[in-house]
Amino acid sequence: MKIKRAYIVLTAAIVLLIFLAAFGRLGLGETALYCLILFLILILARRTGATDTSSLDLAGHEGEEDQVMRAMSDAMAAPCFILDWRGNIIHRNLAASGIVPRAEVGTPIFFAIRHPAFQETIEVARQTRLPETTEFQQIGGGKQWYRAAVAPFQVGTSPNLRNLLLVVMENQTEQRRTETMRVDFIANASHELRTPLTSVIGFIDTLLGPAAKDEAARERFLTIMRAQAERMSNLIEDLMSLSRIELRQHLKPSGRAELGKILDEVVEGLQAQIAEADVTVTVDKKVDEASVPGDHDELFQVFQNVVDNAIKYGASGKKIEVTLKPARLGSTEGFEVAVIDYGPGVAAEHVPRMTERFYRVDAETSRKKKGTGLGLAIVKHIVQRHRGELTIKSELGLGTRVAVFLPK
Repeated sequence: MKIKRAYIVLTAAIVLLIFLAAFGRLGLGETALYCLILFLILILARRTGATDTSSLDLAGHEGEEDQVMRAMSDAMAAPCFILDWRGNIIHRNLAASGIVPRAEVGTPIFFAIRHPAFQETIEVARQTRLPETTEFQQIGGGKQWYRAAVAPFQVGTSPNLRNLLLVVMENQTEQRRTETMRVDFIANASHELRTPLTSVIGFIDTLLGPAAKDEAARERFLTIMRAQAERMSNLIEDLMSLSRIELRQHLKPSGRAELGKILDEVVEGLQAQIAEADVTVTVDKKVDEASVPGDHDELFQVFQNVVDNAIKYGASGKKIEVTLKPARLGSTEGFEVAVIDYGPGVAAEHVPRMTERFYRVDAETSRKKKGTGLGLAIVKHIVQRHRGELTIKSELGLGTRVAVFLPK
């Protein structure tokens, strides 16, 4: 009996190690942890014996191997299926029930997961008797990407040796989305930096060559070069700011900030832009004090970006209104800061995408006004870190309203 139990534990350990290797997570610490789990499962199986009527019943009676297999799969956090050699489900753990509810015990797994790549992987694993992995997109209830690892294994001893398949799935939807965002972000950032850098290099070559002794051309080119260098500097500064905010995204601010004071500082700091744009900015505070949990510098950056955008793109309306008032979002009490301009506004199809990185309604106009395309993305991330909500409403010809709700 001891030899039989040792064989069961060894088989289960090998299966787990195969999947750790298949997912690229095989390490000394993880291997030791899983072996410890299996040891505890063995103790549990020895104590429960043959009294668990819910365990697998593949040969007409329950065996200790079935108890260990069931306990092993149920202990795994990843969705896990145990299949017979024909692909019928003989056990699924709770995680598998959650992601593939149609995969019922006793039915072929192909009824629930119909993707050709998945079916082919099962077939190859059966033919080669070696572990196989695949990635596929499951349609239905939202597009989800999964990675599936399939490993054949055997349970029991001759003449009752059984061939089974263990399928472990990993949801990679979030990783795919993050990877797509990362690739797009790098491409956009590279493009934004390449354009002014190419311009600067071109002017330098001109100044070193044909315009080396042309004082007027040199002064004009140096002015343009300074503007392009400033554009690159602003972009790099916004990229670093966004990176810092994302690193602290999950950390709730520990200090407190006074919104009325911040709004006064913002408007005072933008007086030069306000005068140049020939626009009137009014601040209407409907509360004497509006203290919220928050980081003063980050909230200053939020409202500076929002008001600065209103000045840049809404100055044709000749006035900008900033209001601060008590507000409620669901059952949460707090304050709302709204910045309203009466400029040209934005078409409805652009509004949902205005907080995307590098998204511009009018790219040429944005660049002329020294916009980096990251301002509202930074605003969104800071507001999320403060557990608040950002709302943007706009209509062509009527202006734009940007509101920030922050809880008390």
